[in-house]
Amino acid sequence: MVFSSLVFLYYFLPIVIVLYFIMPRPLKNIVLLISSLVFYFYGEQWLVWIMVISTITDYLCGLIIEKYRKSKKISIAALIVSLVVNLGLLGYFKYSNFFVENINALLGANIPLLNVSLPIGISFYTFQTMSYTIDVYRGNVAAQKNFLSFATFVTMFPQLVAGPIVRYATIEHELNHRKHTMQNLSYGVCRFVVGLAKKVLIANVLGDFGNIFSSVTDKSILFYWVYAISYTLQVYFDFSAYSDMAIGLGKMFGFSFPENFNYPFISKSISEFWRRWHISMGTWFRDYVYIPLGGNRVSAKRWIFNIFVVWFLTGFWHGAAWNFIIWGLYFFLFLVVEKLLIGKYLKKAPSFFQHVYVLFFILISFVIFSGNAKEVLPAMFSVGKIPFINDVTVYYLKSYFIVFLIAVVGSTPLIKTLYGKIERSKAVRWTEPVVVLLLLIFSTAYLVEGSFNPFLYFRF
Repeated sequence: MVFSSLVFLYYFLPIVIVLYFIMPRPLKNIVLLISSLVFYFYGEQWLVWIMVISTITDYLCGLIIEKYRKSKKISIAALIVSLVVNLGLLGYFKYSNFFVENINALLGANIPLLNVSLPIGISFYTFQTMSYTIDVYRGNVAAQKNFLSFATFVTMFPQLVAGPIVRYATIEHELNHRKHTMQNLSYGVCRFVVGLAKKVLIANVLGDFGNIFSSVTDKSILFYWVYAISYTLQVYFDFSAYSDMAIGLGKMFGFSFPENFNYPFISKSISEFWRRWHISMGTWFRDYVYIPLGGNRVSAKRWIFNIFVVWFLTGFWHGAAWNFIIWGLYFFLFLVVEKLLIGKYLKKAPSFFQHVYVLFFILISFVIFSGNAKEVLPAMFSVGKIPFINDVTVYYLKSYFIVFLIAVVGSTPLIKTLYGKIERSKAVRWTEPVVVLLLLIFSTAYLVEGSFNPFLYFRF
């Protein structure tokens, strides 16, 4: 089940909201837990047990770490069990076939691929539960004694399958002491519908353009460039839309999930881009990989090694394929070059140059991310070999111009800035519900007429 589906919007969510708010406070977590398990079971069936195993393991490991904190051997053993179980599940279900394929290619072997399916969201909920046991071991949080509360944290459907990666410390208090207000409910509904519109009316349409690109044989250089821009914007709107919907749903149920995107395309350096893009993942790798390795308080060689490890893992986390690993190492190189060579010069460069620099190399990075780099990158720079523009390109540019324009403007803070200047006016207070309702109606109409289009990040 996905948020941008009619089943979720008009059956599952209304039923859950009604049940949740009519239940007394002690039973609200039970409603969330059961509905989350139903939500996950609807799409994954028996694979729900993978999440249950992870939940039980980390709950027990947290209790053991807390109880035997003075005994280093026992507490470390419990932490290791947690890491081994979670990384083992992630490795088996997500990466086993990748390793088999590469062993076969390298050694000329014929090892059969394993008949395993990738559980949706496993990259997210395993990272959440690992961060919990690590934080308990570090003494940053107390172990959760109530299994119901802990299971609610792990399985909560708003952020279960595609983030943001919500750490236990972030919502520890809210698990049992959250407040429910009409203001939070109203904000949650608005945030959710805006995210839904971003997904359905922008990301899905850009996805349709990508499908057209794949089917067209008479391409031009400009067509390849427009595809690269379209795909980059599609990934942004697809993933940020899910984060918006997750944050909105969290607010409806009294939780404050962390922001995951902060207009990354206005960045002036690659380093800044990664402080604005997929923030919860970046901070996870920073706190649980980069800093434990020594961070930047080490020699230059060691720092380069630390950055290499982080970005190799970041790329590999996104998918079991070489294009994702190359994509991660691509950013490793840029971050090292910015830090050691060009950073001080980049800061002195004109703002326009900084933006062009970031946008150009981010665009190239997402071509690598798409897995189409072998075809697309050479064609983008094939001056003289294929036409710069042709009638097919002009036709599709005209057809999708409005969507491209909305996507480009929507990826900047312009709309948010303008809204901030007028949000207190009476006109806005009266028209905001109307706009939200219209976005819901248009999104529903698209879903009724359109084809199924799941979130890109579900496969990660």
